[in-house]
Amino acid sequence: MILTDLHLRNFRNYDDLQVEFSPGINVMIGENAQGKTNLLESIYVLALTKSHRTANDKELIKWQGSDAFISGRVKKTNGTVPLELLFNSKGKKAKVNHLEQAKLSQYIGQLNVILFAPEDLSLVKGAPAMRRRFMDMEFGQMSNKYLYNSGQYRTILKQRNQYLKQLQQRKQTDRIFLQVLSDQLAAYGAEIMVARVNFLQQLEGWAQVIHDEISQGKEKLTFHYASQLTVADDATVESVYEQLLALLTKNESREIELGSTLYGPQRDDLKFLVNDNNVQTYGSQGQQRTTALSVKLAEIDLMKAQTGEYPLLLLDDVLSELDDERQTHLLTAIQDKVQTFLTTTSLSGVARQLIKEPKIFEIEQGILLNED
Repeated sequence: MILTDLHLRNFRNYDDLQVEFSPGINVMIGENAQGKTNLLESIYVLALTKSHRTANDKELIKWQGSDAFISGRVKKTNGTVPLELLFNSKGKKAKVNHLEQAKLSQYIGQLNVILFAPEDLSLVKGAPAMRRRFMDMEFGQMSNKYLYNSGQYRTILKQRNQYLKQLQQRKQTDRIFLQVLSDQLAAYGAEIMVARVNFLQQLEGWAQVIHDEISQGKEKLTFHYASQLTVADDATVESVYEQLLALLTKNESREIELGSTLYGPQRDDLKFLVNDNNVQTYGSQGQQRTTALSVKLAEIDLMKAQTGEYPLLLLDDVLSELDDERQTHLLTAIQDKVQTFLTTTSLSGVARQLIKEPKIFEIEQGILLNED
């Protein structure tokens, strides 16, 4: 898929911007705090209806503005789809083909993006919550079913935690309702965990090939889905549901005492191993970065396999964090394959040599100075 053009109004530091993109590599150049990342963020928001930088949609609206608007046209193999998003004090509205969508879950998946930013290099060594978010954001784009199950799970988890606190404080005494919530939570939780394992199995295959190339055959990358349950590669939803429900039932009293749900996909993690050693604990910084790069590049192929379309790749100032060897592998891998949007303060060195015919946009204080 290709994002042919973009229109922003009152988004971050942009008053009104209309821009057309190249189907190849688009480079946004400018000093820090001029709007490069804001432009990249707008593409991410157009795809997922929310930002990767803030959970507060009001921050997306330009200072003293009443609303923010983003629109763009996405060219796919079966035609071009116009997308629109409006943010205001009442919330957000999403349109596909000029038709408002009743649910955001019906909108997500029209435009698929993969973001690679400096913080993603911490995917390996960062907190488990970062890896859970990675799985939910990426797999949710590829599967409406995963997206739906995740939304339902979060809703029921919130209800269950609130009810556990009420039982803890003796504001409620009825455990039958807790059992109903446990059953619902186990049902959606099992769907999520089995889907994660299936997606990770496929992602691992592509990541292994890429990691092998970068390490010149010296390292083998493997994934391990770390859970309190036994979730094997061939696990069924039914078996995981039974395990999770049994854990929730067995530990009811302890969860009431703590006022929190202790089991489920919100507690799971993803481990990366190189030559059977945990990269997070024992890997060098170079191994950790190679692993993160391998995973991000593998996502491109996984998304193509799942959706039939290549996603957009957003590279937010990530080249400055990679050495020449990893820069070379990244740029070689994406050349002539996916539409790419890259932010940088300058295009030089390996990047200047390897990028074929980039379309360059110079940005200063939220204004597009020129296009080359």
